[in-house]
Amino acid sequence: MAAGLETNPPSPTGSAELPRNDAYYRLRADIEEFLYSEAELLDERRFRDWLNLLADDITYFMPIRRNVKFGQHGERENTRTGVGISWFDEDKWTLTKRVDQILTGVHFAEEPLSRVCHMVSNVQIKKILPSLDDPREVETRCRFLIYQNRVEYETYTFVGKRTDVLRMTDDGWKIARREIILDQNVLLAKNLSVFF
Repeated sequence: MAAGLETNPPSPTGSAELPRNDAYYRLRADIEEFLYSEAELLDERRFRDWLNLLADDITYFMPIRRNVKFGQHGERENTRTGVGISWFDEDKWTLTKRVDQILTGVHFAEEPLSRVCHMVSNVQIKKILPSLDDPREVETRCRFLIYQNRVEYETYTFVGKRTDVLRMTDDGWKIARREIILDQNVLLAKNLSVFF
């Protein structure tokens, strides 16, 4: 989570809420359109265009999830960025190298290329910096379902949640941070060649 992102004070129910006014709904529509367009780029295998949506200092993280005792979920269920191992703990350089490898045409896990469909839903705006009237960084949450079909009979489904920090730049929104929570702790796919 990006430091310094701010929102309204917590409501009496304990959840922080943003005002539901015209500026909020315009921003949410803008964020949703960005996320849907990103999904379309990935589904169309336009990986270089997708890389252009990433900030140069992006953190792209997917922890490994563990089965833990009741009461230990907050502390131990997910691995931490920079500590131990994770499915992904990458930056723009490593993501670019993954794209370069796929586009060689001789990538073992992606030759022939997979057919992939990204579905994004339940988009929420969680925090805004500095304000709703001047959103420079926005933390969003969403749910995803990714369907992957390879060769003839290999089919995989990935379901989970994403927390993104989107940063407004001269070129539009860029993804500055992405945390992917996959709702499984044993990977059922043969590889993780898709982008989330």
